[in-house]
Amino acid sequence: MIADSGVCSRRKAEELIAQGRVKLNGHPVKLGDKCGFKDLITIDGERINMPRKRSFLYLMMNKPRGYVTTVSDELDRRCVMDLLTDVEERVYPVGRLDRNSEGLLLFTNDGEFANSIMHPSRHISKTYRVTVRPDINDEQLVRLSEGVEIDGKKTLPASVVVKEKEEGRVVLLITIKEGRNRQIRKMCETVGLEVARLRRISIGPLKLGMLKPGTYRELTAEELRALRNAIGKEK
Repeated sequence: MIADSGVCSRRKAEELIAQGRVKLNGHPVKLGDKCGFKDLITIDGERINMPRKRSFLYLMMNKPRGYVTTVSDELDRRCVMDLLTDVEERVYPVGRLDRNSEGLLLFTNDGEFANSIMHPSRHISKTYRVTVRPDINDEQLVRLSEGVEIDGKKTLPASVVVKEKEEGRVVLLITIKEGRNRQIRKMCETVGLEVARLRRISIGPLKLGMLKPGTYRELTAEELRALRNAIGKEK
């Protein structure tokens, strides 16, 4: 709820709690403690004003290449938040796409929803359109599908479909059910493939569609309902 008040980010709020600087009704707060709008929350003795009503916002963006998926960047690189030009609510990216990747990226201020999408136990599927070089053989396809070891741990089985194939270039549709750091790139590298382009085209039932790069829109009620249903089924 501290992040919802706009005082600081969720990560910073967790740091303040760990440092013992946050109190709830006069008592030190622990991570995971619950509170309501009538409770008194202070940081270093100063009361913070909690919003009376939560207004949840759910956005999808077609992230272009060249932007990092952070709220701010110490290297002064372009951030996806720079593209949210007229969003008044304080929202955060759900998961990540690395700087050179593009495609479907969600934003919300609903922490419970975001955690449900990202939690490893949910196994929400994510599909990527991946252009690799120079070519791919049956052995590489089988290894990607059955799982390869990256960072000391084998990946879960994946769906890998060849969509286009021409000299020196192959387009794959890869669907995974985990969200490890730079997973698709590392999987391809492990089997000897160079990734030339990586674009996420769906998260669960939500599809990128014809949304133009660098633009965003709110999820429809039907899309949000379908996502929540997918989260429930994949528990």
